[in-house]
Amino acid sequence: MTKQEFLCELQAALSGLPLESIKESIMFYSEIIDDCMDDGMTEQEAVAQIGSVDEIASQIIAETPLLKLAKEKIKPKRKMKAWEIVLLVLGSPIWLSLLAAALVVIIAVYIVIWSVIISLWAIFASLISCAVGGVVAGIILICTGNVIPGIATIGASIFCAGLSIFAFFGCREATGGAAWLTKKIIIGIKHLFVGKEKV
Repeated sequence: MTKQEFLCELQAALSGLPLESIKESIMFYSEIIDDCMDDGMTEQEAVAQIGSVDEIASQIIAETPLLKLAKEKIKPKRKMKAWEIVLLVLGSPIWLSLLAAALVVIIAVYIVIWSVIISLWAIFASLISCAVGGVVAGIILICTGNVIPGIATIGASIFCAGLSIFAFFGCREATGGAAWLTKKIIIGIKHLFVGKEKV
């Protein structure tokens, strides 16, 4: 692939970004290719070393703030006609309420996911508290002459300590999974704003 082909494909992949962001990215990768060619590489080798257009575009989109993408997408490309404005206003009770309902459902699902994660960490904290409290209570029971209940309490606290180890790893994985899901959702939303146009 030549430098020009690479830059054209990159520009098409970034077509939904603000114009200044596209220009900065094109200039940046153009300079990288030129630097590699100055170091003795051929044009094709320099382009191949950079990586694929899709990977680079995905990285640039992931690093671009969502608000910036939304502003670019909402910005009108042409002046709206009077009848379009009237239709938007008349239809707003329907489309606005549907949009608000969809947004509320998405936010509710997201809150539920993180509520489950917080609940799992609360269970982990409870198991640790039971383990520590159980050992202290068991020692007190043994010292006051209640040996069998004291040993049983210490045994139960050791069991809670063992469960807390499993709970910790489960909570850590669940938190990591929820964070990964959040990142993927945000990147997916960004890709909705950035449409690929054919050059």
